[in-house]
Amino acid sequence: MTFARHPQEVLAPQTRLPWLTNIEKKLQLIRCLGVNMVTVFPFDSSVAALSAREFLKITQENLRMKGLIIGPDFALGRGREGDFDALCSLGREMGFTVEKVPPLVLDGMVVSSTTVRKAIALGDVRLFQKLVGRYYALNGEVIRGAERGRHLGFPTANLALPPERATPANGVYASWAYIHGERCAAATNIGVRPTFDNGQRLAEVYILDFEGDIYGRELCVELVEKLRDELRFSSVDELKEQMKLDVLKTKELLVAEARAK
Repeated sequence: MTFARHPQEVLAPQTRLPWLTNIEKKLQLIRCLGVNMVTVFPFDSSVAALSAREFLKITQENLRMKGLIIGPDFALGRGREGDFDALCSLGREMGFTVEKVPPLVLDGMVVSSTTVRKAIALGDVRLFQKLVGRYYALNGEVIRGAERGRHLGFPTANLALPPERATPANGVYASWAYIHGERCAAATNIGVRPTFDNGQRLAEVYILDFEGDIYGRELCVELVEKLRDELRFSSVDELKEQMKLDVLKTKELLVAEARAK
């Protein structure tokens, strides 16, 4: 079972956290693990007001729940009344087991949404990959921009960045772009283009050795490693020279990445 909305959006909307994965991607990832049924539960103020017993009764009646697996700090029900001890007591009464699993720790770091969000905010997509087990991915429809990249010799596919989503720090990233099911090397700039206008924050994806019109198409971009911060250049020529270096670094890094796999 997964929630259609994060509980924090309902319980503390003034401190909304940027989301890591939308519901469609969550369902896809869960199914890839071999789960044959997923129930999306709409979390709202009426659900938040349920006692632990009332909520568990709903899960038993609708899902025939026989076991509940929780993390170390988990609690459910109004006022977080359903902590581990309370859930064990209710389980004995209502006929289900409760198992508490310890946190996953990698190199002294607890793998949690907080740790993952910090990695994203710093642009440390290598750490994200280590914590989550996959590349950080941007998905969306290719939109039209100012087309400056085309005039500079580096035409880009532009993706809007939803403000409610956790997105990496501004900078240039070596990336994999997926077009028509084919994986292509790409250099991706996330930011506002300070050399020109400090405009709308976008992901600008330069797909190496690719020609074609993909406006309006869905594009998936996996960020492999951050190459540098986004910079303001004193001239267009200086920017173009740096972009050439970015492309060269991207090629070298992704060749090594592919060999390592």
